[in-house]
Parts: sequence; structure tokens; C-alpha cells
Amino acid sequence: MPEITLLQALSQGLWAEMERDERVVLLGEDIGHAGGVFVLTKGFQEHFGEDRVIDTPLSEGGIIGTSIGLALNGLRPVPEIQFVDFIYPAFDLIVNEMAKMRYRTGGQYSVPMVVRSPYGGGIRGGHYHSQSPEAYFAHTAGLKVVIPSNPYDAKGLLISSIRDPDPVIFLEPKKIYRAVRGEVPEEPYMVPLGEAKVTREGEDLTLIGYGTMLHVCMEAAEAVEKEGVSCEVIDLRTIMPFDLDTILGSVRKTGRLVIVHEAPKTCGFGAEIAAQVSERALLSLEAPIIRVTGFDTPFPYSLEDVYLPDAASVVRAIHQSMNF
Repeated sequence: MPEITLLQALSQGLWAEMERDERVVLLGEDIGHAGGVFVLTKGFQEHFGEDRVIDTPLSEGGIIGTSIGLALNGLRPVPEIQFVDFIYPAFDLIVNEMAKMRYRTGGQYSVPMVVRSPYGGGIRGGHYHSQSPEAYFAHTAGLKVVIPSNPYDAKGLLISSIRDPDPVIFLEPKKIYRAVRGEVPEEPYMVPLGEAKVTREGEDLTLIGYGTMLHVCMEAAEAVEKEGVSCEVIDLRTIMPFDLDTILGSVRKTGRLVIVHEAPKTCGFGAEIAAQVSERALLSLEAPIIRVTGFDTPFPYSLEDVYLPDAASVVRAIHQSMNF
């Protein structure tokens, strides 16, 4: 199998679904001739035509509103928001229309569309190009929220999202677009939504991450292994619905839990995981649940490395848990 980047895997997945299903259409700012900011859709418009790869005005509300209309009329749009920080002008359409359509029509209509967007820090983008708003969307009934951490999962999760009958928010960790490589089959395949993956077996402590932070967790686990601490690492993959069974099984085995994400701590998705574990596996815990996260501040430019969790901060949390 060829070894490719996460960005190339996403491009492969999009291309495969457009070849397979003529109902799949792409919309976004500069995604046509330019191929988008990260050149993910380079060559798509030339191959599939301007009717299926649509360069839009700089209007996120227009992009999402148009996509909802297309989905309601039988197509499967995949709109791109250039950076997730720009998604907020379309927030009303996403949470009040896109997410609610199946419910408000008693199942007569669905909105099968995937909103793709780069998210997170790590590229010195400042506070308008580095946000991690996954918890906003996880809080909205009717939306699935997906965040891949590696090329294989990225392609399979994107294909599953496009084939899903309901709307999906698909957030892509841009820091690792080209920094992470892996073997990916050339043929289409699906990775099920709602299933976490144990990426490293362990006995002493459970680490949970997703996106870029999964790699931070793996680095921390490797560091403390030299000290005799065995960490089990879980890649959440799907934020909503999330795989609580896999989490509970791991925590009941290890007795300790550290959750890592780059979004701010207060009301971040780690809080929901911590609450669910506390409700269902409290007596299995040997130490308090610890969250290693971004700060409750706007995302900084010059202090990006201080803001983002790194392996050292996760190692400190592991030591705190083990020494409790």
C-alpha cells in the first residue's frame, strides 16, 4: 500500500466518492481552479466540471444555506469552510436548520451533507485561524462530529460521512495535514462512525485524545514507558456520537484517566467524557480525572506553543495521576 499524507488521504476519499456517486458536489471558497488554501481539491474542477466543484463567494452563510437546499433536493453536498474559525456566520443555519430538519419533518426529509473544515492550532495562524469549536457542534442534537488523526482513518471516516444519511461536521487537524503519513489503500473503504480505536494497549492509565492531540498522547505514553508506566491510548475519532463503551472498558482496566484536547478547558468536550466516566465508573477510578487542554482565553499568536498541550504537559498529568 502506498504511504501518503493525511491531506492526500482526504483528497483520495473525496475523489473516490465523486467518481462513485454523481450526487456528490463540492462547494467552497477557491476550491476550484486554486484547489483551496491547502490545495486539497487541486484538479477536481478540471475533472468533474464547474457544476460539481463550485467556487463560491466569500459567504459562509451562503455556502451552508445553498448546501442545505441541495441536500434537501437529492444531492450530497460537501461544503468546505476555509478555516473553521469562519463558520460562525453560518451557525444559525447549521444548528437550527441542518441539524433539525429530520426532527422537524418527522423523518420525511434529511440533510445528507458533510461540512469539511480545517481546525486547531499549530500553524501560527493566530486567533482567527486556530480555533477548536468541536464542543459547540457536539452539543447540537442532530449533528455528527468527526475528527481524524491519521491518513487511513481520514479517508475511511470521510467516505462514511459522505454516505451517512444525516449531516456531519468533519474537522480536519491542519497541523498534521502533511506532517503525518501512513499506508492507505487506493480503493474506497469505510471506517465506521461512532467507534473509537485503542491505538496503544496499556495497564496503568488511560489517555484519550483526537486529531493532533492523539499524537501528543502517543508521545507522552512512550516517554513514561521508560519509567515503567503503561498507558493505554484511545483515539476518539468520532466526537459525537462517541464510543463510551471503549472508554469505560479501558478506565475499568487502568483506574486512571487523562483527557487531552486543544480547545479551552471550560465546557470543552473533555468535560463530557469526564462526567460520563464519573457517572458510570466512579468506583473503578484510583485517582481524579485530569484534563490537559488549551486555556480559557482567545488563541494566542506569539504564545501558541504555550497554549497548546504538548507531551511534557501530558507527562506531568500522568505523574500527577500516578502519584495521587
